[in-house]
Amino acid sequence: MISNGRSGVQTDCSSLRPFALAAVLLLSSSGSALALSELKPVQAPDTTIEQTAPPLDEPTIGQDGGLPAPNPIIRATPQAEPGGIGGAPGAEADKPAGDVTVEILTDPAMLPESAQRMRQLILEAAATGDPEKLRPLLGTGPTATQLAFSQIDADPVDYLRSISGDAEGQEILAILIDLLNTGFVRIDAGKVEETYIWPYFAALPLESLSPPQRVELLRLVTAGDVEDMRAYGGYNFYRIGISAEGEWRFFMAGD
Repeated sequence: MISNGRSGVQTDCSSLRPFALAAVLLLSSSGSALALSELKPVQAPDTTIEQTAPPLDEPTIGQDGGLPAPNPIIRATPQAEPGGIGGAPGAEADKPAGDVTVEILTDPAMLPESAQRMRQLILEAAATGDPEKLRPLLGTGPTATQLAFSQIDADPVDYLRSISGDAEGQEILAILIDLLNTGFVRIDAGKVEETYIWPYFAALPLESLSPPQRVELLRLVTAGDVEDMRAYGGYNFYRIGISAEGEWRFFMAGD
């Protein structure tokens, strides 16, 4: 969720009250009513204060290029917003101008029911140790789960086995389970493209992670991987996207 509030102009409305009162008294004391076209606007003193909001930080792009992710991913500072999914009631809503925020969600119960079900089905299929159990969840045709930035000609389950570190494809199943047990974020809220993404690191600049968050990241990848990501410009390990309607949209690595 992006916090707006970049108004660069502030006006003190209390300074207009004496001028408005004077205009009312003038009208009431006149023998005949004046047409609106005959009234001259009262000039209020100039009380505007111009402020220049700092520009938004542009996301860092990897030096080796690469195609964009299926849905644009916003890199932002993790701050919860009140009223949103998982937002704490009464949380501070005012953010500095130019500060982009995103909400980190940790409770799967905050997901829409259809998205909750798809997450649970993926976890159950992965826990069997048989990649074939994922087939009914991967979809076909236009709704098929995207497994790579480029089109793949292979059978989707065979492709998952091929990118796993072991021949049986069980490493990729373990990655699925690990990812779906991390915190997540929501992008394009309220739109057709609304998607829940695991892990939340995919939406944050790595330098903004707190020590506990870095420990969470290191449960997924090695310290050497993290250094490579810093050089690359952001998190580029596997991520999962599930729509609010429960469609498994993507499972891929990259940025």
